[in-house]
Amino acid sequence: MAISSQQTGWEASVLTKKALLCFIVGVVFVTLEMDLRAGLGAQQAPQKNYKREVLRKRESDNGSTWQPEPNTKWQIKLEGKLQDTSVDAPIYDIDLFENTPAGISELHDRGRKVICYFSAGTYEGWRQDKDKFVEETDLGKELEDWNERWLNVKSTNVQKIMQARLDLAQEKGCDGVDPDNIDGFDNDNGLGLTLDDAVAYVKFLASEASARGMSIGLKNGAQLVDSVIEDVQWSVNEQCAQFKECGDFAAFIEAGKPVFHIEYPKGDDPDDDSQNTAEDVSEQQKTNSCTARSSGKFSTVIKNARLDDFVQYC
Repeated sequence: MAISSQQTGWEASVLTKKALLCFIVGVVFVTLEMDLRAGLGAQQAPQKNYKREVLRKRESDNGSTWQPEPNTKWQIKLEGKLQDTSVDAPIYDIDLFENTPAGISELHDRGRKVICYFSAGTYEGWRQDKDKFVEETDLGKELEDWNERWLNVKSTNVQKIMQARLDLAQEKGCDGVDPDNIDGFDNDNGLGLTLDDAVAYVKFLASEASARGMSIGLKNGAQLVDSVIEDVQWSVNEQCAQFKECGDFAAFIEAGKPVFHIEYPKGDDPDDDSQNTAEDVSEQQKTNSCTARSSGKFSTVIKNARLDDFVQYC
């Protein structure tokens, strides 16, 4: 503000102080307004979606759906909660329901990938979601020698339950899933299931897993290989050396996808303590398990039938 030459020194001083005061008040007002707007903007910012952040991190870490390489070492432990993480393997296959997000996070911190197992084709009466199945429309005959029943994989309700299980796997941080018992069509299931039903079901599970940022494998099911190999990222096979079927899964290796191969040289009865020991198998048993035709690049493990901590490598 300019000072008139006719004003006295005292008047000029007063006017100068008033101008300075007005300027200071203006600056304070503008500052408060900016702080208020910033505060309101922060309050209106959307809350972080934990699931989305986990998925985004997984996708950014891998670039796309995780695809392991053939001949990658692995460990599978499905009996109860994983306690022993000392096995030096970059991939662990563990039970979806028995393990916690914290346990899976610990494996990630050690640089390991986690595959989460669940039965996609049988009813297990001890699982936490057992009451969601409908007896009349979802359940078939009992599996021989197992306390389980075949599931109607065509049932909309069964498929919704599996979607919920995949949601759980995503929430826990699983990198992939291992859905078991998809071969009901090849057994006396009591539901009239066909090979086409199994193919459609595996493709459904693969699509749902991919939508959640997770990989998926084909469990056994040699008859499905040609139909679903492009939909899945690996195979999990049991006893192809024993039954001379390893050649049925060689297409995975040719496609740059691993075959996670399990043999049970001690016996395949999980309830027989004599078959489930901490002792290594003989050299001959090891050779038989590890040198089957077409299994040269398989990721082979020798396990007890109850799939506990014991593991022996080729």
